[in-house]
Amino acid sequence: MSIFEPSEGTLVVVPSLSLPQDELRRITGARSYEERLLFLLLTLREPGVKVVYLSSAPVDPEIVDYYLAFLPDPDGAAKRLTLISLDEPWSQPLTRNLLDRPDAIERLRSAIVGDAWLVPFVLSELEEQLASLLNVPLYGPATSLSYYGSKSGAREVGHEAGVPMARGFGDVRTELQIEEAIEALPGERVIVKLNDGYSGLGNVIVPKSDRAMTSFSAAGESWGSFTAKIRDRGAVVEEYIEHRPLYYPSALAQITPGGQAQVLATHDQVLGGPNGQVYQGCTFPAAPEYRAEVGSSARRIAEALAGRGVVGLFGMDFFALKADAGYAALLCEINLRIGGTTHPFGAAVLTTGATYDEATGHLMSGNQPKFYTATDNCASPCLRGRTPGEVMRTAERLGLGFDANRRTGNVFHLLGALPDHGKLGFTSIGDSREEADELHAVTRRLLCGP
Repeated sequence: MSIFEPSEGTLVVVPSLSLPQDELRRITGARSYEERLLFLLLTLREPGVKVVYLSSAPVDPEIVDYYLAFLPDPDGAAKRLTLISLDEPWSQPLTRNLLDRPDAIERLRSAIVGDAWLVPFVLSELEEQLASLLNVPLYGPATSLSYYGSKSGAREVGHEAGVPMARGFGDVRTELQIEEAIEALPGERVIVKLNDGYSGLGNVIVPKSDRAMTSFSAAGESWGSFTAKIRDRGAVVEEYIEHRPLYYPSALAQITPGGQAQVLATHDQVLGGPNGQVYQGCTFPAAPEYRAEVGSSARRIAEALAGRGVVGLFGMDFFALKADAGYAALLCEINLRIGGTTHPFGAAVLTTGATYDEATGHLMSGNQPKFYTATDNCASPCLRGRTPGEVMRTAERLGLGFDANRRTGNVFHLLGALPDHGKLGFTSIGDSREEADELHAVTRRLLCGP
């Protein structure tokens, strides 16, 4: 069973941001990231599928209508969609609040028809408790396996899978261990990464010669606050890859409940922020120079995780660099959760009907390969205060919508962040790399300014 192609039953979508809240607060419009999984409304194309979607605050009806308009029978799909809001937008995470609301639990239970899967954005003990209450299986890795999604656990899995990695040390917790690791590694700088950091916000670059030049990815961080997090959550210390040019591909994979491991896509990540390590968006597919290396390593990692009992969607980040014998791909981390490349992939697959060809690394819609460029960070003061419906109508008027006949165009997301933050995301789908990039650039310029 894949959540991208269910034939019947109920998908219970719980997009709770059950992550370290101190890091989450650094993301503009973070609560609207609950809307990242709205692409799953497109699974209602199948008449036997029902979707129940949870949220902290009501999803704007115009956003719901926007997604249903992609379907051949929007009215029929709407009858098989149940939206449940807790009306608690500022209290997080969603699942914790849901567990304190017997009324919402009962509404949720009564909305489930037939076989069901609970699809979490990230799986914690809260989601396991919810699944147990509902007697619904989880489409995600058990928390007992969450270590393999930490930075230290990724190094262990990488070693087992025989995948190249940067030199480094895992499960570091004390300042003495940090100092010993720093001194043992080659180069002038090292990178220290919190075990459970995400979007690059838990990373810090440490020069060996002048610690005053330490560079934090997250604003307002200090060495004292960072080492306190290391003591509590653990970290890895790795050599800083100085090689240039350096590329940042990733892979998306899934393991079905039956234990079948499958690579779904490879991407090149678009990074930004103070250290150039904060996720901003992605392009599909990864560059041909290292696409096969990334795909091969991703498959070995997925098979190793399947052997440990992991189920669900997850991502893997890599470094790619040119070596004497060609391009090498080094494993950076494993994210045992739905990540930043999942919703662009889901949007592309569910709107175009494309399937992934692992041999070539292409998404094929018939005989036509599909390409896309996606962002989570299109922001402009001129967008603040505008409603999702206004912006979508503007996009259509400017020719920035989706062409169902050609199966190209934009699929928008994070629309709920528009009124308060002037921010949205979109996936630009084309029949070539150039077409996707050009559409993306034009859309960003027309909607978000230069």
